[in-house]
Amino acid sequence: MRAPCQVHADDLWFADAPDDIALAQALCQRCPLQRSCLDGALDRAERWGVWGGEIFHDGSIVGRKPRVGRPRKHGDAA
Repeated sequence: MRAPCQVHADDLWFADAPDDIALAQALCQRCPLQRSCLDGALDRAERWGVWGGEIFHDGSIVGRKPRVGRPRKHGDAA
């Protein structure tokens, strides 16, 4: 069996679109290498992408990838 990251395009693991990120995470959840992938990413201090089902952003694991673009100013309407 090949890992999902060996079958799907590399761009999927570094996507910006929430649907693509969710797909990458779902594929990781079924991968038998998930834990070793995540451990390796942590050991290497990966900065970006989906590794072992987790989203890395600027070197930290985050619950969701921040939106691309300028951050909101304090007090801007939601």
